[in-house]
Amino acid sequence: MHILVCGGAGYIGSHMVQLLLERGHDVTTLDNLSTGHRDALLGGRFEFGDLGDSSVLDRVLSSSAFDAVMHFAAFIRVEESVAHPGKYFRNNLCNTLNLLDAMVRHGVRRFIFSSTAAVYGEPQYVPVDEDHPREPINPYGSSKRMVEDALVYYARAHGLQSVPLRYFNAAGADPGGRLGPRHNPLTHLIPLVLRAAAGVTPNVKVFGRDYPTPDGTAVRDYIHVVDLCEAHLAAIDYLMKGGETRAFNLGVGRGFSVQEVIDSAKRVTGRDFQVITEGRRPGDPAQLIANPSLANRIFGWKARLADLDTIVAHNWAWQLKTMGQKPA
Repeated sequence: MHILVCGGAGYIGSHMVQLLLERGHDVTTLDNLSTGHRDALLGGRFEFGDLGDSSVLDRVLSSSAFDAVMHFAAFIRVEESVAHPGKYFRNNLCNTLNLLDAMVRHGVRRFIFSSTAAVYGEPQYVPVDEDHPREPINPYGSSKRMVEDALVYYARAHGLQSVPLRYFNAAGADPGGRLGPRHNPLTHLIPLVLRAAAGVTPNVKVFGRDYPTPDGTAVRDYIHVVDLCEAHLAAIDYLMKGGETRAFNLGVGRGFSVQEVIDSAKRVTGRDFQVITEGRRPGDPAQLIANPSLANRIFGWKARLADLDTIVAHNWAWQLKTMGQKPA
């Protein structure tokens, strides 16, 4: 197949491009490099441009016959979305609608959308299945829910079938050490913990030790980025076989606490580091765990790299590589 990957120079997108190439597919990446990195693309064709520019989309989509489009080109920082909601609705919603309209013009009818567990808001129960009410509590989650809603109508009006994939906590790095997270600023827990282990930062902060969880720290479902990308391939296969628009959770189905992540980092790295406890952050649920059984059943997919130490070890190898060190 020939796949257009929007936002393919970012963390998850670059791993997706790599996997597609390894599986023998043709890949064109479209990215404005606002948060992505050109050197994270290990092959395929690259097009520089923004999803808000219809002329760019028309040029790219008319350059080849694409079997599907994957969309990773979103802003993802919850705190930033609260401070700058317009930025998030313009990029995550308006630019996505611009992309969908261009796909309709050029006859591309299969779309894989990076959605998020943030569409659910505060979980009413765990593990969270796809029938859980969608009540996002921030502009980031709202922007993703709006796209999900729009996709239902694009399917009815234009036959554009899509799969919104609701990620829980993407983590880890390429097991071969070629790619990894390069967010700036860094907000994901595992990289933050490993930066403390590496001595890049003086400590790591734990926000709240009084949650109703076994050790008092918040619990999250961490899914390895490789497993995440494998699910995208399964989603394309689902659409190629005639599957209709439907959302799926992507997670492991079990959670690890913040303290368990810290303990894992100390085991994997063999290093100790300072941990500082602060109060809870507003809006942080005690637990956020996926029920991935729908994707397991419909896609025939299941997370393989579900061991926390494995996820941390792959992230640690990437951390050391970016610092020019070798594991002890």
